[in-house]
Amino acid sequence: MPTFLLENDLIRAEVSSKGAELQRIFHKGNRLDYLWNADPAFWPKHSPVLFPIVGQLKNNTYYYQGKPYQMGRHGFARDKDFIPEKQSPTELRLLLRSDTETKKIYPFDFEFRIRYLLDKDELSTEYLVKNTGSSILLFSVGGHPAFRLPLVNDTQYADYYLRFEEKETLARWPISPDGLIETQPVPLLNDTDRLNLLKPLFYHDALVFKYPASSEISLLSSKTSHGIDLQIGEFPYLGIWAAKNADFLCLEPWCGIADSVTSNQQLEGKEGIEKANPGSTFSRQWRVRLF
Repeated sequence: MPTFLLENDLIRAEVSSKGAELQRIFHKGNRLDYLWNADPAFWPKHSPVLFPIVGQLKNNTYYYQGKPYQMGRHGFARDKDFIPEKQSPTELRLLLRSDTETKKIYPFDFEFRIRYLLDKDELSTEYLVKNTGSSILLFSVGGHPAFRLPLVNDTQYADYYLRFEEKETLARWPISPDGLIETQPVPLLNDTDRLNLLKPLFYHDALVFKYPASSEISLLSSKTSHGIDLQIGEFPYLGIWAAKNADFLCLEPWCGIADSVTSNQQLEGKEGIEKANPGSTFSRQWRVRLF
């Protein structure tokens, strides 16, 4: 698959046309790779894009206007070939359009653009969803970047922690064996801005949070000056995940969430579903600063 290169004085990033997926984020100053290497023994992806759903559908099925449609976890965009629409040394915009194949499982007309932009030591990722049809467009969209952890030699996974911009009192929403959101949350953070990272945190799937107060989360360690700041902006849901015993951490800003175990599977009433009127464009952006 074609790979596109973005580069400035500090950062080099690589993006595949398949799924418009980030493949690498390299800091030229400190010589560190920040993205997971996609080792297939654990998880063969770097940073998949989630569209037009986030997470799992109940029985892999949703209903729209009385008709059932089937779709796998996180939607189809991550497996589609995007076409380049704009490219410069520091900016890339890729496009996916609805077609006869997408309409078999998702009966909407859309243009889905992903815009990557480098600015000094920061990479921004913007999702632009345009409704090109004549009815309301129903969708979810989100990011799934996996950051290498530990970031530097002579540190361990447990040396790192997440620092939230605000003190948080948050419960995690457990995920059922079928990938659905359980009905009762479990308290996790209590008036704190810190989550210590341990691999067993993710032995029962992702930590799923609804409506965190913080718009920025930092990945830090007392053993190194290197880390990241992630701006999640207006994304209302946050997933934090790693494959079992893998050396990475996914920080996932979502506009959308998996179905509940009690879901009636109706797309129009799905929790977290976004709506775009005909002709309008929905935009959300997350940004990561590397240091």
